[in-house]
Amino acid sequence: MGPDEFQTLLRFFKALANESRLKMVGLLAGREYSVEELAALLQLKEPTVSHHLSILKELNLVQLRPEGNTHWYQLDREALHNVNRSVFDTEQIAGLVKDVEADAWERQVLSNFLSGERLKEIPASRKKRWVILKWLVSQFDLGVTYPEANVNEIIKRHHPDCATLRRELIGYQMLQREHGLYWRQPEAEWKFA
Repeated sequence: MGPDEFQTLLRFFKALANESRLKMVGLLAGREYSVEELAALLQLKEPTVSHHLSILKELNLVQLRPEGNTHWYQLDREALHNVNRSVFDTEQIAGLVKDVEADAWERQVLSNFLSGERLKEIPASRKKRWVILKWLVSQFDLGVTYPEANVNEIIKRHHPDCATLRRELIGYQMLQREHGLYWRQPEAEWKFA
C-alpha cells in the first residue's frame, strides 16, 4: 500500500469514526435524503449536516443530485464497494504494518529480563518465557552433541536454575535428549505448546 492509498484509508476511517457521519452513511444507504431531512432525523443543524456531507463527498462516498433548490444525497455504493475491496483485503491490511519491526516486542522482553548475558528471572508468562528460551537455545550450536554437564554449564552462565531451564528447552523441543546427550533442534521442530 502506497502513501497516497494509506492517507485515503486514514481519511476514510477518520470520516466514519464520527457518530453523526456513520449514522448518515447508514441512512443514505437506504435511500436519498435532503440536508433538511437528515438534519431532522439526526437532530443536527443544517450547516452541521452540510459539513458532514462535504467530508463524505471528498471521499466520494456520497453522490449529489440537484433538483430545483434542493440537493439530494445518496450513498455511492460502488465507491463503498471499492473501498471495501481495497481496504479489507488481507494483503492490504497486512501492508499497513510493513514499517513496524516484527521483533520489537521480543527485543523488549529480552531487555526486561536480561542484564547483559544474565537472566534476571524466568518469566512466568509462557509467551515471554518462549522468547527467553529462544535466546537461550541460541547459546547452543546446531549439529553439536552436548553431555548434560556441558548443557548445565552453558545454562548456568546465564541463570543458576539450570534444571528448570533445561526441562523447559526439552519441553518446547528446542533441545533433544537421549542417553544423557543433548542437541539443539532446528527451529522448525520447536513446539510452543
